[in-house]
Amino acid sequence: MDEDSKPLLGSVRAGEYYTDSLDPKQRRPFHVEPRNIVEDDAQERVSAEAAALSSRVNYYGRLTASSDRLLAPPDHVIPSFEDIYIYSPLGTAFKVQGGDSAAKNPSIVTIFAIWNTMMGTSILSIPWGIKQAGFTLGIIIIVLMGLLTLYCCYRVLKSTKSIPYVDTSDWEFPDVCKYYFGAFGKWSSLIFSLVSLIGAMVVYWVLMSNFLFNTGKFIYNYVHNVSTSDIYGTNGTDRVICPYPDLDPNRNRSTLLYYDAGENSTSQVFDLWWSKTNTIPFYLIILLLPLLNFRSASFFARFTFLGTISVVYLIFLVTYKAIRLGFHLEFHWFNSSQFFVPEFRSLFVQLSGVLTLAFFIHNCIITLMKSNRHQENNVRDLSLAYLLVGLTYLYVGVLIFAAFPSPPLSKECIEPNFLDNFPSSDILVFIARTFLLFQMTTVYPLLGYLVRVQLMGQIFGDHYPGFLHVFFLNIVVVGAGVLTARFYPNIGSIIRYSGAICGLALVFVLPSLIHMVSLRRRGELRWPSALFHGFLVLLGVANLFGQFFM
Repeated sequence: MDEDSKPLLGSVRAGEYYTDSLDPKQRRPFHVEPRNIVEDDAQERVSAEAAALSSRVNYYGRLTASSDRLLAPPDHVIPSFEDIYIYSPLGTAFKVQGGDSAAKNPSIVTIFAIWNTMMGTSILSIPWGIKQAGFTLGIIIIVLMGLLTLYCCYRVLKSTKSIPYVDTSDWEFPDVCKYYFGAFGKWSSLIFSLVSLIGAMVVYWVLMSNFLFNTGKFIYNYVHNVSTSDIYGTNGTDRVICPYPDLDPNRNRSTLLYYDAGENSTSQVFDLWWSKTNTIPFYLIILLLPLLNFRSASFFARFTFLGTISVVYLIFLVTYKAIRLGFHLEFHWFNSSQFFVPEFRSLFVQLSGVLTLAFFIHNCIITLMKSNRHQENNVRDLSLAYLLVGLTYLYVGVLIFAAFPSPPLSKECIEPNFLDNFPSSDILVFIARTFLLFQMTTVYPLLGYLVRVQLMGQIFGDHYPGFLHVFFLNIVVVGAGVLTARFYPNIGSIIRYSGAICGLALVFVLPSLIHMVSLRRRGELRWPSALFHGFLVLLGVANLFGQFFM
């Protein structure tokens, strides 16, 4: 499809009457035939005044060049109220009453929207990351990475403001990358954005396989009256498990299963067909592959509130377990034992990789901040949101790390998914896994929809070019998840690799380069700024390469 045959997607409001084209020479005026303008009700036509308004805006638009504002429509042409006419690819212009003011959110809503967007599967790996970095160094890295990613996110938010003589009100960060670096900037931002999305989908597949396995195991044990007894725990109630035999001196009797004599063969059949890596990843195909082929993901968007519920429940679960288990920290520098807690470790780069994805919101922060009612508070609200996210990560990570029993178990037993350190028979953990399983089942199609829109939109100019195109893309994405869950179900490593890869471009390199280029074009670039932002670029490169050597 050539450029001229693509459907226009634009809007008309006070001061905005051009289509959303990145190239100023190709920006065409908004045009809507009066017969295609409709109200919220598709059967109702707007008044003759609205049709005349469209014609006047179209007339002035033909006279005006993107770089020449002298012929801009005067105030009496555009009405004082901010009704918006949105031209959809379906060929209908919908009238939205009340303009932007009706869609604006107060600061508290914006802050929690950013918090809710950033809170994801990474929170499950924070305790493991602290173990890899060491207790003290892990806390320092969480604080430093939060500050660095906040600054880079601030640079993304301000990137559209540094472009002169161009209306950037509808631009996103890939548009800014294209403005400064041409096709390379556009495609690099797209590719790294796809890496983050597909990486998240792979992690989701591994976690859903894990949660479905443990949920099914809990139900089976309950129905068949199978009880487990773990020798390690606190007061004989809250038990934790260690999946590493070398770190468990009593591994052969750490878990005792009590079966009825007649249940032995049934249990063997169940274990054969209900395997975390051999069968469960393939069962998910039956459920999730059809959902990915839906033309629209609006149905699944209604369940995004489950993410907030899941995070709140995880915070409650962590608090309860910490109270029950107590704190177990032994800092003995000169008389260390098996249960010594290291404060600094050389594997700290693994935590920085996880945190790059945990603090990642750079590809959609411009969109989120557009809905903020008081735009002058954007920087403050963004900072408060990052503070809230950082405190959440610190709370969960530190409590789980400190409460993990040592002795009798070593801190090395902490899993990349800390829920795996609790047995499947734990009712509270069972509820958490069930919540997360249902939430991820609804979020997974949304991630697939974003991948489809970004990739198909750039290649074919249409987010749904055909069933076969979409089906083939979904097969590739699902296949990546199945193979990873089958052969490499380590979400900690998956998160840190995908986080370091997408963070290299979208967190560290592109925001820093764009800021330096904009300063240089204005003649304002100074060596302290160049040195600092050059350091951010090198930090992103080191963060990526460090994942392969640590």
